Amino acid sequence: MEDGTSEEPGSCAVTDDDPFQWDARQNCEVRQILDRIADKWSLLVIALLERRTMRFTELKKEIDGVSQRMLTVTLRQLERDGLVHRYVHATVPPRVDYSLTDLGCTLHDTIKPLVAWTETYQEQIISARAAYDRAVATG
Repeated sequence: MEDGTSEEPGSCAVTDDDPFQWDARQNCEVRQILDRIADKWSLLVIALLERRTMRFTELKKEIDGVSQRMLTVTLRQLERDGLVHRYVHATVPPRVDYSLTDLGCTLHDTIKPLVAWTETYQEQIISARAAYDRAVATG
């Protein structure tokens, strides 16, 4: 085995000087968690639930383009990861509320700077995309 590599499942212990070595290993738990929280819908759900407790239908109305199935899958995964709390009220018909857990709130605090960076540099990114698209189109 090469220096700085590990075949142990789920092992992401730093074994060399590259702090980002985890990103290349599919079985790395850090990579799996990042894949989950950085997917298409999770950050939007986390941002909305940071504002207030919401019901499924409220989340679906707020998140443009999300299907019922994908919202269900996303909420279940976030609940499994301990980021979202699902509370079922003992009423007829049943009412379900979703809220961030304390752990979910810490994640929201972490993503706020990423959103701020995106807002700061969005025009540069849009310009870079346009320049790239023009270059590709002209060959």
